[in-house]
Amino acid sequence: MFRYFSLNASLRQTYGERVQKIPLDAGFDCPNRDGAISREGCIFCNPSGSGSGMLKEGKDLLSQWTHWTEFQKRRYGARLFIGYLQSYSNTYGPIEKIAHTLSRLENLPGLAALSIGTRPDCLDDAKLRLLAAQKEKLNLNEIYLELGLQTAHDETLTHINRGHSVTDFKDMACRAADLGLNVVAHVIAGLPTPSGREGLAELLETVDFLNALPVRGIKFHNLYVCKGTRLAKLWKEGGYTPITLEEYCLWLGEALMHLSPAVVVHRLNGDPAPDELLAPEWAGAKRDVHNAIRTHLEKNHIWQGKKHEAVDGPPVHFAPDHKEHRA
Repeated sequence: MFRYFSLNASLRQTYGERVQKIPLDAGFDCPNRDGAISREGCIFCNPSGSGSGMLKEGKDLLSQWTHWTEFQKRRYGARLFIGYLQSYSNTYGPIEKIAHTLSRLENLPGLAALSIGTRPDCLDDAKLRLLAAQKEKLNLNEIYLELGLQTAHDETLTHINRGHSVTDFKDMACRAADLGLNVVAHVIAGLPTPSGREGLAELLETVDFLNALPVRGIKFHNLYVCKGTRLAKLWKEGGYTPITLEEYCLWLGEALMHLSPAVVVHRLNGDPAPDELLAPEWAGAKRDVHNAIRTHLEKNHIWQGKKHEAVDGPPVHFAPDHKEHRA
């Protein structure tokens, strides 16, 4: 039984086969790192910006693409791929730089869609139009715009040094959707607040906030403590206690039940890079986390959107082979 509308299911319904995501480091920066907003970064952000760092190793975008696609071909037999501009904020800087980066993606073998990770305050109408134009220019099925929201609570955003507001996200998500971009929101459970940390109530309020917007995808993350972050210092001083695996499973289950069944779930949990994790230890065991989540959903008869519809089980479109959703 498929209990949520996964990205894998959505892609298989569209393409009829497996599609793999390829991380790309294009050398962008972040206004929360270079001094435009601050030099400290978000409280949880590691110095590498959650990227591969391959550009600093001398590998250009074509070399990165070749490296990862060949690996995915050997591992899964994949033929189609999503190019994921992941490191830092990939619409930060002059529009000419963004246009040049996008031009380097032309004719990449197997490129079926493009995913762009960025912040709402690093976009404007001209940049959105440039991104939207790539669908036709690069002959792509979809352009995913991955926007970091993290939480729908401005007090928390200020406390974690995020550098933008909830309204900034709402405004940019709506403008992007109007241009046909597939907006994917990033959400983090367990963020620190001035009085402790966010809990289940704040996570559900964030999901309800996103349900009211033209957001077509979501990434759930459990907050974990990375080396070299301000959160690491807070944790070491006893000022932050990470959520337990049991808490996260409970919270995620409730969040899924509140989430619209039409929204594609791109990720269920955070995935620390090798050697960056300080706490909690469970966050580094990806397979165990997935198993715990699956067990919790099954044991408690949970599925995405359960709070929205009076039905006896998950919608049929959660299944990867559901043909009505194929393009």
